[in-house]
Amino acid sequence: MANRDKGNHIITTAIEHPSVLNTVQYLHDRYKFDVTFVKPNADGTFPAALIEKNLRPDTILVSMMWANNETGQLLPVKEVGELLSQHQAVFHVDATQVMGKIPVHPLEIGADFLSASAHKFHGPKGVGFLYYNELLHFDALIHGGEQEEKRRAGTENLHSLVGLAKALELALENIESNYQAVEELNHHLLSKLKEQEIPFYKNNFGPSMPHVLNLAFPNENHDLLLTKLDLAGFAISTGSACAAGTIEPSHVLEAVYGKNSDKLKENIRISFSELNTLDEVNLFVEKLSSILK
Repeated sequence: MANRDKGNHIITTAIEHPSVLNTVQYLHDRYKFDVTFVKPNADGTFPAALIEKNLRPDTILVSMMWANNETGQLLPVKEVGELLSQHQAVFHVDATQVMGKIPVHPLEIGADFLSASAHKFHGPKGVGFLYYNELLHFDALIHGGEQEEKRRAGTENLHSLVGLAKALELALENIESNYQAVEELNHHLLSKLKEQEIPFYKNNFGPSMPHVLNLAFPNENHDLLLTKLDLAGFAISTGSACAAGTIEPSHVLEAVYGKNSDKLKENIRISFSELNTLDEVNLFVEKLSSILK
């Protein structure tokens, strides 16, 4: 809103987390911003050229996730940042899925704003942070006080903020070993599925984080599969974890396959952390095999 005198156009991707998609949609509906939701290529890949061809002289904001929360797909944030270095549009990067898991340096990717949430690196729920370019002006989110550099009024939730900082410190101290542990779990799961001769395919669209695995089992209804696994004590989802319990198909897969594709009905999303174990993966595959066979 603070930069509307420079233009009225916002670009984001069609595969963003609902926290971004719904916010941008609100800006369109309430304040009549012109919004472009950029879809991936037909094969699911998302090169920076897709953003480039949608840039306009009146574009004032590009918002893009670093890694997708449903598939783990890594998006070309550095390449987009380079594109925008010669454009007036400010660049927001949603780094929620990568913070504490891979090195994150906002200046290296050309991010003007970068957001993250503590619970994704084992911090408290309900707290996050926003990096911002001090040369840019943006309006206050909540009014009424001087807190958080006059950007977000209200008494700070100090214990959660301290928890966030400590959790991130611990994640960064073990960033390489944690990543390797999650990679091992990911590879082990795929290996066990093949060993059990369970038919499946991956919804994988290029370089990805190993922390999220989106698998599909042909002709198997994922809602029924989700219910059976849940009753067996396994917490998985069919889309965003924040939308767990809903029956809506994945908007991420819909952006790739189309809304009428049967592939929207046979996928599940599995998430790993370094706190999971190989034994847990074995138990999961054992239960999955008993359900599918």
